[in-house]
Amino acid sequence: MQDFDIIIIGAGPAGAAAAVTARKKGLSVALIDKAAFPRAKLCGGLVTGRCAGHLKEVFDLDLIPGLFEPRRNFEFHLGEQDLGRLDDVPPVYLTMRWDFDRLLHARALRAGAQDFSGRRVETIDPGNDSITLDGDETLRYRVLIGADGVQSIVAKSLFGRAFDPEKVGFALEIEAPSETPDDSTPLRIDFAAAEWGYGWSFPKSRATTVGLGGLHTHNSDMAAHLSAYRQKLDLPEGKTVKGHFLPFGEAKKRPGRGNVLLAGDAAGFVDPLTGEGIGYAIQSGAMAAETGARAIREGRPILAESYYRAATRPIRADIAQARMLRPLMFSRRLQPFFARSFAASRSLKRAYMDLLAGDIGYPVVLMRVLGRLPAVALRHLRARSGQV
Repeated sequence: MQDFDIIIIGAGPAGAAAAVTARKKGLSVALIDKAAFPRAKLCGGLVTGRCAGHLKEVFDLDLIPGLFEPRRNFEFHLGEQDLGRLDDVPPVYLTMRWDFDRLLHARALRAGAQDFSGRRVETIDPGNDSITLDGDETLRYRVLIGADGVQSIVAKSLFGRAFDPEKVGFALEIEAPSETPDDSTPLRIDFAAAEWGYGWSFPKSRATTVGLGGLHTHNSDMAAHLSAYRQKLDLPEGKTVKGHFLPFGEAKKRPGRGNVLLAGDAAGFVDPLTGEGIGYAIQSGAMAAETGARAIREGRPILAESYYRAATRPIRADIAQARMLRPLMFSRRLQPFFARSFAASRSLKRAYMDLLAGDIGYPVVLMRVLGRLPAVALRHLRARSGQV
């Protein structure tokens, strides 16, 4: 049996951030993942300005040319309606998760985390602060961090299920041939390509990532939506389709219990409007390690979740505010108001991009949007925000 200060299950961006941060605090760390790195990962690979700040702060990682491709131009659509284009905005960056996650995982190991990649967790025993890996190897922890995605086994061990099936999203994605893009090539966003969701086409140098996602309960046949979206973009059938659940704005009010914490997708930290999750993953992973280290230093690991819940309050507030706006974009009744306002207003498009870049927060966006809505739309928005 091996003892560790912190055990992290899941070695993606959230887990790697937690490992690097914990090692900076001088703690012993076990980093576990069922996959061996590099490994494939369903994700559009969009790195926002906010995420770039977290990469620098946590990993001391700059946006390396080649790994991160800058894009400054966007085009927006809703159904058959062209909502316009926005050029020369604050840059966002595209990356391939195969390479990106491998780099962050390597940084965590270089920081001194003990590598348990390619190992599956068989059991979690919170009562004895231990986990058992395949091969019947037992590890003990003082703080456990679940950074193991939307299907988190750590969340299941705490709450009986990883997510609420009535609130979770679902996404499908393909890697289409590269369009040999350059810095001026626009990214494409299609609102309502799926019910209560959107589609995206992100041209990269090695492939064009195309996908769509929406609330699972509103999309009984997501494959049909993807097929229609492929036809719209004039993409051939036959590419391998990958799918997974998406914590579409279902941030957990309690992201853990006692000395067990949840970070990234496992905690539901995904923006329900933009789909951005990598930045929240890195930020929350670092927060989990920092608050876990504080509780360990004080000799009371059981207080880790209360410290972590306080630290992540701004993340959960952001996601709650985004949920207030979600009916405006996705409700069929309000979509005409949204389409007219968004198509006619450069400032709203710019606010959307500034939000992605991390230059403004949701309170500013809420004020700009609500000020443009007629009273009937505002009443409907308030009613729907509490239902979905």
